[in-house]
Amino acid sequence: MLEARLLATVSRLAGPVRGAGVALISLFGAFSLNSALGWGLFAVVALSTVADFRLPRVALPVAFLRVVVLSVLLGADADQWVLTVLTTTLITWQWQWPLKVTVPATVALLAVQVVTTGPGVLVRAILESVLARLAYELLRRSSRRVDALRERAASQSRAAAVALDQGRREREYLALLHDTAASTFLMAAHGGDPGEVAAQARRDLVVLAERDVPGTVDLGAALSAVARDSGVEVRVEASVVPVPAGVALALVRAVRELLTNVERHAGTGRADLVVSPGVVVVADEGHGFEPADVPEHRRGLTGSVVGRMAAVGGTAVVDSAPGRGTSVRLEWPRG
Repeated sequence: MLEARLLATVSRLAGPVRGAGVALISLFGAFSLNSALGWGLFAVVALSTVADFRLPRVALPVAFLRVVVLSVLLGADADQWVLTVLTTTLITWQWQWPLKVTVPATVALLAVQVVTTGPGVLVRAILESVLARLAYELLRRSSRRVDALRERAASQSRAAAVALDQGRREREYLALLHDTAASTFLMAAHGGDPGEVAAQARRDLVVLAERDVPGTVDLGAALSAVARDSGVEVRVEASVVPVPAGVALALVRAVRELLTNVERHAGTGRADLVVSPGVVVVADEGHGFEPADVPEHRRGLTGSVVGRMAAVGGTAVVDSAPGRGTSVRLEWPRG
């Protein structure tokens, strides 16, 4: 999260900023005093900054004692030196520790300052401490708002992905219904043989109960089984073609629909099935048809074949014309 990373960075940098700041301020203070006391205090301050850079657990008490030592030993002789170190300390405390720590420490340090140098430091020290805390809280609130916006965008993206997948599944289910239940109902409505209708209904139940499973499947063997169960004689040329199970299922359903179309509409009892890596071809020498003249409400090719192949990243190309049969080429490039 941006808020956590940003606050951690600010907290980590607060100590080094304080250490570098008080060391530089003390250097100028020692130059201005130009006395043994001034240079001695500069040496003490420089040594104490090790805690700011390397020892964050003891940095607060060390910073507290550093200001107290400067205030007691210098007093009013170097009020700007002491005041600047004080405000630098109070400001960086607000970036590094919570209020329950900084408020008592700030009150105690200001009390020491009032006793040693007078109340003149209060206004500036309190004002700068409050402004530093406000800046910290504004930074925190802004980063939290960015986190909320990012989370909302991610949630919307997840919802869109779920909706897209749900739509794909619904289209697949409609195509599956066309291949199974709708075809069986049509057979029954046209007075089909009761035994054949019952057998077809049992096959429909098996197909409707299928679920996609992980792993790979030999597409040649799977489509050969579809050809054996078809109502037409199918001449099969199939090689071993391993494909993901989800792709195999889509191709099995598409080929089953194509062979059903041959049985019902082609006017022939024979078909050819060729299975090779990345390509499946189903062809017949029947009546043929004009693909552009197929009504939009007929889902056989658009939903059960073309749409199904598109859903797994493949394509389906129909080549047919009246009087010269039909050939459908199914391709899955990733196969």
